[in-house]
Amino acid sequence: MRQLPNIITSVRILLVIPIMVLLAYGQFALVLLLFAIAALSDGLDGWLARRFGWQSRLGAILDPLADKVMLVGCYLILGWLTLLPLWLVVLVILRDVVIIAGALAYRWRCGELEMEPSLISKLNTLLQMALGLLVIIAAAGLATPPWLLDAGILVVAATTLWSGLAYVLVWSRRARACREGGGG
Repeated sequence: MRQLPNIITSVRILLVIPIMVLLAYGQFALVLLLFAIAALSDGLDGWLARRFGWQSRLGAILDPLADKVMLVGCYLILGWLTLLPLWLVVLVILRDVVIIAGALAYRWRCGELEMEPSLISKLNTLLQMALGLLVIIAAAGLATPPWLLDAGILVVAATTLWSGLAYVLVWSRRARACREGGGG
């Protein structure tokens, strides 16, 4: 039972494939259903892990990975369908590439790395998910004010830049301290 949260998270990662295929084929109502299942499973795996003390290092890696795979996959398809501007898709992916490259460089140069998502990073992930969902709701034909989509795009762009810059600054400082012998 201890691995149940990790199994649920793994299923959520596997849901990305049908979500992306359904998005590509314009089956937005089915995508909304799978999104709901993914969101519920995200809440369930976290609750189980906390409630029963089933947290694990694997779970700490899989859970944010599931969110990232879902977000990047959906943003790529939504950009391909021109439902999201290409510049925003590139910005979101570039931020993640910079963070991953920085984490790998830190690990190589300084050793152990414990990712600590900042408040702005958590907010950014939430807003990216909300915008993706909003775009899918609009594409499904449900009433969505155009100004809300435009505002969502701008807010996601701003928080993506802010959180990316925050990671670069914090981890650059830590890497400098590591190189100077002060530890990570």
